[in-house]
Order: sequence, then structure tokens, then C-alpha cells
Amino acid sequence: MAVFQVVAACHLSSVTMTRPTRFEEHRWVGDKRSQTVYDLDNLDDSAIIDELMQAETFIGFAPDTLAEARNRCYRPYKGNGSGKPDVDVA
Repeated sequence: MAVFQVVAACHLSSVTMTRPTRFEEHRWVGDKRSQTVYDLDNLDDSAIIDELMQAETFIGFAPDTLAEARNRCYRPYKGNGSGKPDVDVA
């Protein structure tokens, strides 16, 4: 149990943005409109999540893993909003 507590403490200290109230214990949050999943630990633009919370089109995953999000056909956010690395959004 002590090992889990140390790992959890290290995980929480690496958070770079404030998590939404409903997702304080989650890393992965999905957008139902685009079926894109966002990694809250590695997201530079908090405005994306702010807009998602305002639109109320978010979803959490259990277990809170990228594998579970992909199992539900969600694509990881790649920085251009499409979930696809080769799309030029201009």
C-alpha cells in the first residue's frame, strides 16, 4: 500500500494544469462531439478543456487509461484537434 501512495503522490505532482472539478482524479477526458481523448497531464492549452466543460460534452473512462478510450473508439489528441497526426488544420 505504501508503494501505491508514493507513486500516486509522484503522479499528482507532475500535473501542469488545473484539472476540472469533475475530473480531479482522472487523466483521460474525452469529447463526445469529435471522439477525441485528451491527456490532462500533457495538454498545453487549458482553453480546450474549459470549452469542453462549458459545452458539457465530456466523458470519463473507467479504467482511466488510453487503452479504454481507444476501446470506445476515441482517438488521442495530436495538437491540431483532429486526433490525426497528418491533417493540416488551416
